[in-house]
Amino acid sequence: MSSATPTTSRVRPLPLVDVLRLGRPSDIWFKPALSVVAAVAPPNLTLLALGRLDLAMYTMAGSLCALYAHNRPYAARARALAWVVLGMIGGLAVALIAASLTTSAVVLVTVGALLAAAQKAVCDATRIGPPGHVVLTFISSASLFAPGTLGQVPGHLALAVAAGAWAWIVGMAPGLVRPHGPERRATAHALNAAAAYAETRGTGDGHARARAGAAAAVHAAWQSLLSTGARTAPRRALERLVVRAEVALAVPADAEAGQLRAWARELRGKGPIPIPHVPGAGGTTDELLGVEAELDSPARPLLSRLGPLAPIALRTALGCALAGYVALALGVGRPYWALVTAASLYQANVTLTWSRGIQRVVGNLVGVLAFAAIAPLAHLGPAALVLSCLALNFGAEALIGRNYWLGSVCVTPMALLITEFAHLQEPGELMTDRVVDTLVGALVGFVAAVAVTNRRAGDRIEHALDALESAREHAAKTVTAEHPEPGALESARRELAAAVVDLRATTDAAAGEWWQRALPEERVVLAEQAGHRTLAATVRRQGLHTTEGARA
Repeated sequence: MSSATPTTSRVRPLPLVDVLRLGRPSDIWFKPALSVVAAVAPPNLTLLALGRLDLAMYTMAGSLCALYAHNRPYAARARALAWVVLGMIGGLAVALIAASLTTSAVVLVTVGALLAAAQKAVCDATRIGPPGHVVLTFISSASLFAPGTLGQVPGHLALAVAAGAWAWIVGMAPGLVRPHGPERRATAHALNAAAAYAETRGTGDGHARARAGAAAAVHAAWQSLLSTGARTAPRRALERLVVRAEVALAVPADAEAGQLRAWARELRGKGPIPIPHVPGAGGTTDELLGVEAELDSPARPLLSRLGPLAPIALRTALGCALAGYVALALGVGRPYWALVTAASLYQANVTLTWSRGIQRVVGNLVGVLAFAAIAPLAHLGPAALVLSCLALNFGAEALIGRNYWLGSVCVTPMALLITEFAHLQEPGELMTDRVVDTLVGALVGFVAAVAVTNRRAGDRIEHALDALESAREHAAKTVTAEHPEPGALESARRELAAAVVDLRATTDAAAGEWWQRALPEERVVLAEQAGHRTLAATVRRQGLHTTEGARA
């Protein structure tokens, strides 16, 4: 029975104070921070030695690709970084060609808005992860207003390609020291999240939130392990540990949280991967036959993933274009700042977009004050300017994981200093333009988010409910089968677990959307409960829960 009604949902409350609260830093906060410095420093210092800092914007395009894919296994990271570099070069090429063919600011803003929408849609569809489309949009939008001729485009693109190749090397270099680091971290996170849920025994305070967090962490660990087809011995050992986390998620009352946390601690170091005992495996036989089938299954086509993102892409295009036009009407010399501000707002729903807007405004305003303090030092000479930008690059990546606004405090003065690579400018004028563009971009961008409704959010819940029910029925039939195919239970369990996680993510995204019909909250809760009961049944059928705390 559905609890949905044909009425339109009311405007949802918007958070204020909570959006500025600081979280815990990422476990690997220093990795992207060090990587971006290692990627940016050599090209910029080379240009400094040659006296051509005016070309730094083009090398920065390639260097900033080092910010991406730090959570991916290295085989998958190699592909992801290559695609990021190609996407960055593609956006830069379109921007430079457009800038060389027209001087109409209105046309350039329009091109920038369309590029931002395309970059947002592709980044979301491919789930490339932080920093998403924002860095791509920053580079392409700034390039639209950089002076240049058509004949200079190949040379500028060559600089970006060279810096991008160096960024790829920087991103891959840690794999020489710790080749399975990303998978180990993902597995450790799944074990810790499962332990937190196990401590509630499935019924204690906060068990629902802990269960959702554990399910998402386990799913992310599987995504990490299944992102490449190379099933090495360490990867197989990690798969078994993720199975233990899955078991704890399905049967929390039988799980040993202490053992799960102990395994997670061992994974954080560089020692051998712990090998949990799996019934019937004999310590050597690979019982995870379902992994092979999942690795062989075709990936979902990109076009099918882009379809549901149409409302978000339309919001981005409209909001960025209007923000740029308003900035032009106000006489601001750098309308691309307003465009980028608007582009940075758009999240999965209106409520999250509002939160990001508050974070962006606060971070940028504080960052402008930081620029006022840093500018005198940076203006001591070109070397001081380059070193100041490097320090701010490190600070931005080190802090942004705690809260977006805190990282923006470093990003804002860095962006202002980058505009001075060609020649120093009046700080007061830069600061004024940045404040105006920030306010314009945030206000106009949010209005566009409210104006462009996302009616598909409710439809996606229905599709997710159907997918979960189908996966649950398939798993239930597999559980009751007298002689299921080898690996069938494992595949069915993982398919069902993924459907449960997808339903929760889809519901959370739709819950923050405005102007849509009421959500079928009762159906969602009942479907989740049924899904977890069936997951527990698959675990019991496999006999995995009987030795949760055992080790080989």
